[in-house]
Amino acid sequence: MIYEHAILHITPGREGEFEAAFVIAEPLIASIPGFIGVDLSRSLEHPSDYLFLVRWARLEDHVEGFRGSPQYVEWKRLLHHFYEPMPDVGHFGPVTPG
Repeated sequence: MIYEHAILHITPGREGEFEAAFVIAEPLIASIPGFIGVDLSRSLEHPSDYLFLVRWARLEDHVEGFRGSPQYVEWKRLLHHFYEPMPDVGHFGPVTPG
């Protein structure tokens, strides 16, 4: 399993709109083969920032499967206009078993 990670900086004042759009967008990513789960957490210190963590079976499930899908086109349409600036996305793999 790998983790996709991003800090999403949302345009201040649009957090509620973003959260509502994320509820609509979440089934899109969940429909991709290799998707395991997603967590979206809001910063307590900076309420316009969110931690986005996705669990994938393999890196390819994200970078080829999701990003190459029609679902990703809709995901971008629903969410990308909230980001200021666009987030850096990284991937992490396990170091220890379990």
